[in-house]
Amino acid sequence: MISGKTTLIAHLGYPTHAFKAPLIYNPWFEKNDIDAVVVPMGVKGDDYPDFLKYLFKLTNIRGALVTMPHKITTIQLVDEVTPIAEIAGAANAILLREDGSLVGDQFDGAGFVRGVTRKGFQLDGKRALVVGSGGVGSAIAASLADAGVAALGLFDAATATSDALAGRINQHYPQIDVSTGSKDAAGYDLVVNATPLGMNDGDPLPMDADRIAPTAFVGEVVMKQEITPFLAAAKQRGCQIQVGTDMLFEQIPAYLEFFGFGTATPDELRGVSQIKN
Repeated sequence: MISGKTTLIAHLGYPTHAFKAPLIYNPWFEKNDIDAVVVPMGVKGDDYPDFLKYLFKLTNIRGALVTMPHKITTIQLVDEVTPIAEIAGAANAILLREDGSLVGDQFDGAGFVRGVTRKGFQLDGKRALVVGSGGVGSAIAASLADAGVAALGLFDAATATSDALAGRINQHYPQIDVSTGSKDAAGYDLVVNATPLGMNDGDPLPMDADRIAPTAFVGEVVMKQEITPFLAAAKQRGCQIQVGTDMLFEQIPAYLEFFGFGTATPDELRGVSQIKN
């Protein structure tokens, strides 16, 4: 039930049809008697800067979840960013402080890494390939670097994007062997699709799955379906996998703390989720 006292969390992106967060946050709020609601708000890129400025003039808004295509732009529109968001070059959460300032943070990478480690895969000293260097891919790469991987391969169709990410990682983690320009998965222990490929029927695979070692761990960020064609191909190879929604469930506890709503376990969130696979 939405009342005149309800606190708003905006969910910003375009298009909104694939948004999953409201189906998790809102049932959890209801179960825990928290008068707050996550509201999807579709806003196109050209309109985003002006929209964001006026959105946070609302007196009953606490913050925003940010998704494609606005994560990178958000960095330039807030007053402060956390170190992980700075390295990632993208923010997927905005908090309105009591003084009216906006702080941007990034939880995609933390959610992905927490999911992988919870499944028993140790990242320290491993070689990881991240295909896609946009908002989510940059965040995952930054968090993998922080988790202690020995080498990172970065690929994006926009080579300048992956090269810039490599530079930021080298600046903060000079001990990591960072390479760009190839999406050949051979020789990697962890392989990640951080592109939108898989959201639409008929999309090509983000990389040649036949080059992935059967011993590799394969992760996905696309959430439209649980087993994407890419994950299906990885399973056929014998790989351990992580579905896109795992990253979402693992990062939500960090979001809840960021917004001041307490915390939850991934299992608690799955228990109330209304996402239908």
